[in-house]
Amino acid sequence: MTYWAINAVFLGLVAVTAGAALLLRWARTRSTRASSTRASSTHGSLAAVVRAAGLSTAVLLVMTAVFDNVMIGVGLVGYDESRISGAFVGIAPLEDFAYAVAALVLLPSIWTLLGSRSETEAAKAARASRRAGSGSGAGTSTPDAEEAR
Repeated sequence: MTYWAINAVFLGLVAVTAGAALLLRWARTRSTRASSTRASSTHGSLAAVVRAAGLSTAVLLVMTAVFDNVMIGVGLVGYDESRISGAFVGIAPLEDFAYAVAALVLLPSIWTLLGSRSETEAAKAARASRRAGSGSGAGTSTPDAEEAR
């Protein structure tokens, strides 16, 4: 078995986890957007998210290149030449970077799947608001009633 075959198994699991996280994120955004205009402002703009992801990717890949080359150079890690593709970044085989890519995708996916307290509280508040709005007298709350809550 080659290192790419091993990577394919891990990257496949990461892709499934990322897909589940994207679906969950889409569902949360859809339900929050239906009940609140605050959703877009609390999660930041897409451009900011892309910049942060790009910076994180660059830093992690550069650090992976540096430290993999050091570890291989001092003999801490070795690779069976018959099981690698032959593509290298320095003396580190390209296959070694799959773990960094997996971490870049898997960690935010798990974070999304587990959810944060604020997202959980926001979802609960949105459900409660929808329930309250579907009853009689919806939209007739007064400032005094708001303060009493």
